[in-house]
Amino acid sequence: MLFSFSVVAQESSERTSKIDWSNTTEHQVTIKGERVPYTTTVGNQPVWNEDGKAVASLFYTYYERSDVNDKTRRPLVISFNGGPGSASVWMHIGYTGPKKLKIDDEGFPIQPYGVEDNPHSILDVADIVFVNPVNVAFSRILDEETDRSMFFGVNADVDYLADWIDTFVSRQDRWPSPKYLIGESYGTTRVSGLANRLQSSHWMYLNGVILVSPTGLGIERSGPVGDATPLPYFAATAWYHDALDNSLQQKDLDDILPEVEEFTINEYIPALAKGGFISDEERDEIAEKVSLYSGISKQAILDRNLSISTGFFWKELLRDEGLTVGRLDSRYRGIDRENGGERYDFDPALTAWNHAFTPAINHYLRDELGYETDLQYWTFGPVHPWDRSGNNTGENLRSAMAENPFLHVMTQSGYYDGGTNYFDAKYTMWHTDPSGKLKDRMSFKGYRSGHMMYLRSEDLATSNEDIREFIRNSIPEEGMPAKY
Repeated sequence: MLFSFSVVAQESSERTSKIDWSNTTEHQVTIKGERVPYTTTVGNQPVWNEDGKAVASLFYTYYERSDVNDKTRRPLVISFNGGPGSASVWMHIGYTGPKKLKIDDEGFPIQPYGVEDNPHSILDVADIVFVNPVNVAFSRILDEETDRSMFFGVNADVDYLADWIDTFVSRQDRWPSPKYLIGESYGTTRVSGLANRLQSSHWMYLNGVILVSPTGLGIERSGPVGDATPLPYFAATAWYHDALDNSLQQKDLDDILPEVEEFTINEYIPALAKGGFISDEERDEIAEKVSLYSGISKQAILDRNLSISTGFFWKELLRDEGLTVGRLDSRYRGIDRENGGERYDFDPALTAWNHAFTPAINHYLRDELGYETDLQYWTFGPVHPWDRSGNNTGENLRSAMAENPFLHVMTQSGYYDGGTNYFDAKYTMWHTDPSGKLKDRMSFKGYRSGHMMYLRSEDLATSNEDIREFIRNSIPEEGMPAKY
């Protein structure tokens, strides 16, 4: 392994917090049978205020294929995780990067902790930079007098990150390259806003946005819609745990979900819209169907006015076995102090992931990539209170697509994700563009896993291949004009 160093400006006086610094190493990985040489740069790049003063420093990891001479046709993928106070560790060593977490084939932790080559990484077709916003990973606020509202809010987050991306793209000479944003969970809110901000304020036009386990993007869904859309997720989870009636359990998941989705749209939402004025006969019929599809007793559904919360579902589904199911990946099971109650004690999925990811990323960055610091790696950092007002990111994304005929959007969701359920993601996609005029540039991919669908070995291969195909299909032929 070869090391090269580039030090710009200085380090801060506080506990080795770097301001403008980078360290580059050379590597190779085999992806889909092809040897891919690449460089890895770990570093910090400042965030400046209006007076040009560095007020924060963002930690990033940049992977660049090193046997490509012409970068003008080489895609650049800019990757964010969510939270909003979450580090980029999840997709970095779980999904698209050239190294992946050592876990079992279903995503459960194993020891010893660490990373290994990722044969499914998208680095063969695109360079990738994993960005950590303020107060996550090794990113820190430098000027304690700076108002936190500059960073911690839906629109503030988009503002300063757009400036940061502009600087990064300029420093790396990537303006001619096709550019993509990928975000997971709250990161989808972030990249949807960034797509519009980069285009309208920085004149940086993207080829694609990838939404992994998306949030609602500010699209209204309260009331009957929000109460009903988790049902297909309930059905998927109950099927996975063999908790459905045998008439459904014997079917394949791909045959069950369309049936549940159709019921949800055509019968369940209209029934909930009637509220307390629904007839007794229809109430009973709907409860019977919801029970059939969810694995929850009919009486429990009637007792809750036909609508069961996700929190209750996680506690109730396997209550007779003394187990709970996970929120972010409902394949995972947990145990509580008491079998009673309306909600579980902890999310067994998230605790399992923290168990595996945090030691691995610390070892990888510090020992393999040479990032020396006494700072704690904040897997989840202090970013609250977070200003969620003015969230129009779904409309921001629609506007960017309308103004940019080259911009495509792909949604990726796991069927067992109870945090941002897959049918909500479909609803978001349908209502991001209510006119339907942009739907030929929007696509949805579902997987038999949870919030981080890539942790399941089979889905790691499939979901990365879906990104490759998305990139190929969203790069126009040379000379093709951007026009309607």
